[in-house]
Amino acid sequence: MSVSTFGLNLTGLLAAGDGTIAFPAQGSTVAPSVDTLFYVITGISTFFFLLIISVMIYFIIRYRRRPGHEVQPSPSHNTALEITWSVIPSLLLIYIFGHGFLTYLDMREAPEGAYEIQVVGRKWSWAFQYPNGVVQNELHLPVDRPVRMVMSSEDVIHSLYIPAFRIKQDLVPGRYTKTWFHATRPGNYRLYCAEYCGQQHSTMVADVVVHEAGEFEPWLQAEVDRMNDLPPAELGELLYQRQGCVQCHAIDSTTAGKVGPSFAGTFGTQQQLANGETVTVDENYIRQSILEPVSQVRAGYQPVMPTYQGRLKDREINALVEFIKSLNQ
Repeated sequence: MSVSTFGLNLTGLLAAGDGTIAFPAQGSTVAPSVDTLFYVITGISTFFFLLIISVMIYFIIRYRRRPGHEVQPSPSHNTALEITWSVIPSLLLIYIFGHGFLTYLDMREAPEGAYEIQVVGRKWSWAFQYPNGVVQNELHLPVDRPVRMVMSSEDVIHSLYIPAFRIKQDLVPGRYTKTWFHATRPGNYRLYCAEYCGQQHSTMVADVVVHEAGEFEPWLQAEVDRMNDLPPAELGELLYQRQGCVQCHAIDSTTAGKVGPSFAGTFGTQQQLANGETVTVDENYIRQSILEPVSQVRAGYQPVMPTYQGRLKDREINALVEFIKSLNQ
């Protein structure tokens, strides 16, 4: 049974256009089912709240203490009433459970042939890697095509949350988690981390771009061509943005709110390490810091940077070195 036909059809009431006070506009196939269940539960709760309050007020007025009225013994029970208030809530709970469970199953099992994107969460940025190797800190998607997300975290628990798609899935260090969705409306949406992950948790957001039909593949190829054509220093600046370096390292003298040292004016200088030794910031030091970040930690900073071993190619590491060099000029 499809959850879209399970129970009441409230699609006309829901956020199919520009959204409602409760939800943003629906952007995926699962959104109508999630919204329907929410409004059903809200409606049931509102109905019984008003019913109970109304009956309570009536009883307070009708059976208030008055002169000439003696207290009467209360009957032990009313079988018909007890059956009614047991059966009706039970049926409602069965409906809520059935609708929610079937929706959950739909959200857990991606269809065959779904387009796969690798997701990495780290303090405090997202990285989305596509099958052709393109890495973006924005999530780009094809419209009307199921997309499967294979996700991991490099440090703490994060949670990928796209309100318009009605999906949320935790990213857990040391394992892969998965989710999927089928975007139905081209446009721009927002993606958040819904699990508190440290000092800059509120900045861990990303744009979600759902491309019009026929536009996603050309965009993906254009990204490959763009990266191949960029000069090394410009490619390094692009990687600085997309690989999450910007979250921890400034490119000017400002270090407030950053957990790593600034890149500005450091190439070729002598810097003290946490172990008391001194090192020259040259090509070898930068490369080692990218691949083995805890081996030579600068004094005054914590060894919290994740390794980029296996995630950056030699050309990309060289580009980052050139970019850092360019900040001395």
